[in-house]
Amino acid sequence: MLTGGGDCPGLNAVIRAVVRRAHGYGDGVIGFRDGWRGPIENDVEALTLEAVRGILPQGGTILGSSRTNPFKRDDGVDLVRRALEAHSLDGLIAIGGEDTLGAAAKLFDAGVNVVGVPKTIDNDLGGTDMTFGFDTAVQVATEAIDRLHTTAESHNRIMILEVMGRHAGWIAMHSGLAGGADVILVPERPFDIDEVCARLERRFARGRHFAIVVVSEGALPSGGDIEAVGAQTDEFGHARLGGIGPRLEQEIGQRTGYETRATVLGHIQRGGTPTAFDRVLATRLGLAAMEAAHDGRWGTMASLRSTRIEMVALADAVAQLRVLSDEDLRIADALLE
Repeated sequence: MLTGGGDCPGLNAVIRAVVRRAHGYGDGVIGFRDGWRGPIENDVEALTLEAVRGILPQGGTILGSSRTNPFKRDDGVDLVRRALEAHSLDGLIAIGGEDTLGAAAKLFDAGVNVVGVPKTIDNDLGGTDMTFGFDTAVQVATEAIDRLHTTAESHNRIMILEVMGRHAGWIAMHSGLAGGADVILVPERPFDIDEVCARLERRFARGRHFAIVVVSEGALPSGGDIEAVGAQTDEFGHARLGGIGPRLEQEIGQRTGYETRATVLGHIQRGGTPTAFDRVLATRLGLAAMEAAHDGRWGTMASLRSTRIEMVALADAVAQLRVLSDEDLRIADALLE
């Protein structure tokens, strides 16, 4: 078993569920350290009942994580295969998002036995209705909006909250709706900065002298009014995002003349204790993944479909990202002033 990509509330609940279910079967489990780096470097640790005792409410992952890509090395697939053979393992349970599970799908095509568990706070992984960690991230972001509301109203300010969401605006949309935001900006729909400012000015003209703007880190302007923010890329080719909030602070403040402040929530969304919902969902997914591995149903991923946990084809689950639909955007538009 390994955990890859960004850490996420609920990862330890999955690990615990896998180990406890394996113990019931009489199967043994080992953990590879730091994502795909573990099998590549054969860095492992035994996962016993005692090792996972008390980890259910803990954030992060006891196995560590990284954004290592086994396909960045010519011998990556062979090293993973050798690591499994060295420990007489039947297969591997990979817990991660689009990159980790994308690599897992390729490994399965190369003949490596893999079962996947979907993990991303962005909630953008295909093949499942929801990923664990998302509920916790939304709760953290909503609480931040509630707190920003009091300062915004006290000082007649526009407060901007930048949340995570590279390709999908699920966190911004759900927390913005829950927190009563006045503007929500998401990657699925490029925004017009003039239109954003006009909306805020109309709100002030009605006598509401404060406003809340929630923006996904991956949101971009439609006409290039604000330069895109990005830095170095990781091993999967993703630019490191962050900074659209401060850029909006500058642009909105200059264009409207209203005092504007930005807060970047950042990694606070990833850390800390998972919500009860995420603990239960992660546990259910971990149990299903271990049962699939025990039964030899390789090349599949545990998935939440409606209220049931089902196994879906791993290749299908990573074929495309799950993003906000036109209907999701319409609902938000109907509620915003």
